[in-house]
Amino acid sequence: MTPFILLAAEKKSAEVTDWAARLGWVLGLVLFVALVYWLMREGWKWRGTLQGDLPELPSAPTEPGEARLTMSGRYHGSTTAGQWLDRIVAHGLGTRSRAELTLTDAGLDVVRPGAADFFVPREALREARLDKGIAGKVLTEGGLLVVTWEHGDKLLDSGFRSDRAAEHGEWVAAIKSMIETNSTEGAER
Repeated sequence: MTPFILLAAEKKSAEVTDWAARLGWVLGLVLFVALVYWLMREGWKWRGTLQGDLPELPSAPTEPGEARLTMSGRYHGSTTAGQWLDRIVAHGLGTRSRAELTLTDAGLDVVRPGAADFFVPREALREARLDKGIAGKVLTEGGLLVVTWEHGDKLLDSGFRSDRAAEHGEWVAAIKSMIETNSTEGAER
């Protein structure tokens, strides 16, 4: 045989694909991805179990009063106040979603299509500020409206981003005004 024929025969045998080995690798990779997904899901459920001591979320009163402000945007989640990476997942607070916020004299109503709505009573509001991040979401400085509120015996930070970010300053001022009014009314009693 000539060297050319031997070289052609070697090249042809090298082109034969070992489909069983490839299929084994693909199957192994799919199983690994499924295992990682399952572990992440179990971790999320475990975190919710650990936070099971949080009371049920309050619902909006039937007559909340006239709307001071409304906002359409995104809810990015809630964390333990001051700990922007300690996500709260109990009662659906960890679920990101679209949100419609309404600030009334009764408090802050958060309506979330596809997730549990909740209401923050006026007396539970503690602070409002502009920030750059909350668990799993980092934006430019001042790109996130963070509302601190008391739920049970725990302080929570909830992050919102308006479709029109210029509204955030107005929301901070209005919530701080409500908090100041609450504290002066409480001092007079």
